[in-house]
Amino acid sequence: MAQNPTYAMWNRLAGKPVGKQLFSAAMCLRVPYFRTVLPSVRELGPGRCEVTSPKWWGVYNHIKTFHAIAACNLAEIAMGMLAEATVPATHRWLPKGMTVEYVAKAETSLRAVAELPELPEFGDEGFELPVPVTITDTNGKPVVTATITIWVTKKK
Repeated sequence: MAQNPTYAMWNRLAGKPVGKQLFSAAMCLRVPYFRTVLPSVRELGPGRCEVTSPKWWGVYNHIKTFHAIAACNLAEIAMGMLAEATVPATHRWLPKGMTVEYVAKAETSLRAVAELPELPEFGDEGFELPVPVTITDTNGKPVVTATITIWVTKKK
């Protein structure tokens, strides 16, 4: 299966000193809005991605907790990097929808994990792929759960 260029870059950098930081910075250059949550990709592979984000004043809401939409941005980063590592270079993916539940106040830095229960088959027909994402605080307590559905098709 042909590897996506983003995942190939991760494989080149992740094992090197400051490689994960370089990858995360490059990701933010390619998708500038991601910078707003200062993301750091910690793990990346087919079917799984883990991204962290510090609690800093740029993500505060009016009660100084992690803003709900900033948490959604973190969920989208985890989903997008999972898709880049999972969807082969012969296919493309586009976000189609997102459902989110805010289950607790996010009072600390956050960790988002996007994980597929099983890897899909990539054929000629387009299909919807729901990607579950769980966001936890530094104590491991879930604060946000999301499912982001992507549309996957073969490139023409």
